[in-house]
This record gives sequence, structure tokens and C-alpha cells, in this order.
Amino acid sequence: MGNAIHDKDSQISYLKNRLNMFLEVIDSMDPESTDLEDIDRLIEMIDDLEGKYERFRKDWKE
Repeated sequence: MGNAIHDKDSQISYLKNRLNMFLEVIDSMDPESTDLEDIDRLIEMIDDLEGKYERFRKDWKE
């Protein structure tokens, strides 16, 4: 996997990049042809992003 991200600036940058990636995926979707699998993948992306945020947030409190 990738390298661990330990400093707050890098963590915030990572989260911003992942959020932008999510928004690009949404922008590229055609509402007429979006199916349940596409929606499930979006939910999975949000869950992953939320999990990463929670882990980073713990670092910020220390």
C-alpha cells in the first residue's frame, strides 16, 4: 500500500484530493444510466473517506 501520512497538512491534502476524486466520479456519471452498483460504489467511497477522516482526526487531537 502507500506510505503513511502523519502530518496534519498532508492529511488534509489527502482528504481534499479524495473528495475531489469523489466529485469527479459524480460529475462523470450519467443519471440516465446510473445503476444500483454505481450508487453502492459512491457510498463505499464516502464511507472510506469518512473512515480516513476519523483516523486523521484522532491524530489531530493528540
